[in-house]
Amino acid sequence: MVVGVDAGGTASRALAVAADGRVLGTGGAGGGNPNSHPPERAAAAIAEAIAGALTGLAPASVLACVVGMAGTSKLTDPAVAAEFERAWGRLGLGARPRPVSDAEAAFASATAEPDGTVVVAGTGSIAARIRKRHLASVAGGYGWLLGDEGSGFWIGRQAVRTTLDALYGSGDLGPLGRAVLAEAGVGPAAPGAAHRLITAANAEPPVRLARFAPLVSAAADDGDPVAGRIIEQAADALTRLALATREPGEHTPVVLAGSVLGEASPVGTLVRERLSGLPVLLSADGVLGAAWLAAVDAFGEHAPRPDRVP
Repeated sequence: MVVGVDAGGTASRALAVAADGRVLGTGGAGGGNPNSHPPERAAAAIAEAIAGALTGLAPASVLACVVGMAGTSKLTDPAVAAEFERAWGRLGLGARPRPVSDAEAAFASATAEPDGTVVVAGTGSIAARIRKRHLASVAGGYGWLLGDEGSGFWIGRQAVRTTLDALYGSGDLGPLGRAVLAEAGVGPAAPGAAHRLITAANAEPPVRLARFAPLVSAAADDGDPVAGRIIEQAADALTRLALATREPGEHTPVVLAGSVLGEASPVGTLVRERLSGLPVLLSADGVLGAAWLAAVDAFGEHAPRPDRVP
């Protein structure tokens, strides 16, 4: 039995998988990205998800565990690494969890090929060159404070900023501006609406700005040009990230992963159009990739791939 984990900024999910690829158990918890959450909270969330997946199973029978994690760079801090080791140690697993980037897990979820490119855009964003299923180089991935262009966080922040620009400027909000104010609980005609929006946005952790991202897609569908420009800008940023990790003439797979790049996402549609000359695949689910990488660790290259999450 092996365990795979997908630990993102918003949620963490785990699968327990048998040697034949059958999913034996699933577990979930809050965000496990130590850049978005305090390390002790992130570590506890991942441990909770693993424990949930192993309900009714024997943790000591786990032969391999791979944790696909946004924010793996944080584990270079010995204090943070120790926090995770303590949380995982309490699980009594038969194998020490192996952290990998969420990009590696996402790539493995879509293809068994060892080389290629993966672009992950969910709460954050990053592109990576994958060689022999390991991350060889990256573009982006600087986190919400320093980058994450094209991500759900970035799109949500742009939605709030353009709403503030309208409030301080023409006052013509359009569908997006009205939706942003409604989501923030601010009436458009309220005195000091701009100040109230600023207060509401700053009252929560920065990563929560991602909750405004879905409003942009909806407003673009209503013909809002401001929302349309944000989607175009996000697609441009993510396309640049993808191409920055590729060599001239390379025709290995490009895997797109994360909610912003999903099949129904307007940003994802534009990115696929911009990369139409390349073999583009959609990540099925990062947790499936992490589980398969764990299976390869335990059973070798020909380990069956779990094909779905129950």
